[in-house]
Amino acid sequence: MELIQSFSVDHTKIIPGIFTSRIDMVGGDKVTTYDIRLKKPNREPVIDVAAMHSLEHIIATFLRNDPEWKDEVIYWGPMGCLTGFYLILKGNRSPREIYGLLLAAFKDVGKADEVPGATAVNCGHYLMHNLGMAKLYASEFADYLEQNADNEKIFEYPKSERLVTDDGKHFYDS
Repeated sequence: MELIQSFSVDHTKIIPGIFTSRIDMVGGDKVTTYDIRLKKPNREPVIDVAAMHSLEHIIATFLRNDPEWKDEVIYWGPMGCLTGFYLILKGNRSPREIYGLLLAAFKDVGKADEVPGATAVNCGHYLMHNLGMAKLYASEFADYLEQNADNEKIFEYPKSERLVTDDGKHFYDS
């Protein structure tokens, strides 16, 4: 089996940032998946599950209501490893081009008085939210983005080098 693109990133080198994960053609249009990484994989504690859920709700609501970007947003959701989120947008902008949007989104979390859609009718696990922790994680990431705005490493994905066996298989799947 072919290894999926997100597993070709060197998780031992990735730092928090905004990265282009993949670009796909869908019905003749470009669609870009971004890796919004808040934590260093395997080196920092992951994001608390309830806080991650709250961040998902709050930022998805922000993105889908932003007048400039709402028509471009296809998806916002958490990574299974709980170190960040995936954002899927129509088109193909560089990570630097969406920096302002994401900085605004994470700063907006601090203004939230409640988690939108956190009811039994609107959410599959409405009791699993933590607004206070979501605000903490969002504030940390927004501060990090501001402090590293000129650091190109927060916009460049570290790709991994994989050994290939004599029969053409990657080392980990041979």
